[in-house]
Amino acid sequence: MTTQKDVAEKAGVTVTTVSRVINDRGYISEKTRNKVYQVMDELNYRPNAVARSLAKKKSNILGVILPVVHHPFFSSLLSYLEEYAYQNDYKVMLCNSQMNAKKEKEYINMLRAQQVDGIFLASHTLDIAAEIKVDLPILSFDRKIEGLPYICSDNDQGGKLAAEHLLEQGAKKLAYIGGSLKLNLLSNQRYYAFKERAAEAGLTVKNFQCQLDSFNRDQYQQLAVNVFKKNKAIDGIFASSDLIAAAVIKVAQKSMINVPENLKVIGYDDIELAQLYSPEITTIRQSAENIAQKSVQLLLKLIAGENIDRRTVLNVELIKREST
Repeated sequence: MTTQKDVAEKAGVTVTTVSRVINDRGYISEKTRNKVYQVMDELNYRPNAVARSLAKKKSNILGVILPVVHHPFFSSLLSYLEEYAYQNDYKVMLCNSQMNAKKEKEYINMLRAQQVDGIFLASHTLDIAAEIKVDLPILSFDRKIEGLPYICSDNDQGGKLAAEHLLEQGAKKLAYIGGSLKLNLLSNQRYYAFKERAAEAGLTVKNFQCQLDSFNRDQYQQLAVNVFKKNKAIDGIFASSDLIAAAVIKVAQKSMINVPENLKVIGYDDIELAQLYSPEITTIRQSAENIAQKSVQLLLKLIAGENIDRRTVLNVELIKREST
C-alpha cells in the first residue's frame, strides 16, 4: 500500500512537506504543491480521511439522522441538505434510523467516532433525549431536546390556516388524521392549533392517530377506511402529511365520496405528489429547501463556535388546489 513516504521519495520532498500539502498547512510553493499532487495521482495515493480530520480537527462531514429515507418529504429534505452542505465544502453521512431508538443511539455514537463536525437530527423515537450528550454541534428538527437548538416549520400557523380554509369552504364536521401524539414532536401543534381554531367557530374535531412508529402507507389507508366506516358525516379533513391526505382521498373515492364536493381534504408538506395526485391536493407548504438551507447555515455557525437562537421557526403557506 502506498504511503506518504513513497510519495515524498518520488516527489523529491520530505514527508512533512507531503503532510502539509494534504492538510493545507503552512507555506508551500505552487510548484511543490502541484508536484506532490501529480505524484499522488501517479501512485494512486489517497490520504486517510480519519487521520486528516484528526490532524485538522475538522472532517468537513455532517451527520444526518432521518427517521425514514423513503418518505418523500425526508428524501427531499436530504437532497437539499446534501446540496447546501456541498456548496459549503461539506459532505453528508446519512443514517436511516427507521424510528428505532437503539439504532439512533448507535448512529450518534458512530458519528462521534467518525469525527463528524455536526449532526442534523430528525428523531421520531420516544426516548432519544436521554441518549444525547451535547459534546458536538447538533441541530434538532421538529423536536425540542434539552440543551439542543431546533428548527421547524410554523406548525401552529399551519394548523390555523388549515382550519380557516376548511371553514371558509363550508366544512362543519371536521377531523384530523396524523401521527401519534405520544411522541414529543413539534408537529403535534398542527393538531392543537387546528382544534383551537375550530373551537373558536363552535366546532369540534375528531382526532385519529397512526401507530407510534408508522410512516406506513397501507396503515394510512386502513386508518382512513376506519374513519369513514364510523364517521360518514365528516366533510372536512386535515391530514398531517400529504401522504396521509392522498390515502384519505383514495379511500374516499373507493367509498363513492366525492372530493371536494362532499369531502374537503388538506395535507401538509407540499411534496411533489400533491400536484401529481388527482384531485391535486390542497396543502400547507413547509419548504424542504428552506429548512435544509437554514439548517446547514445554523450547523456551520455552531461548528464555528457561534451562538444561535435556540428556536428557529420558518413560515408556512396555504397552497390551494383541487381537493378543497
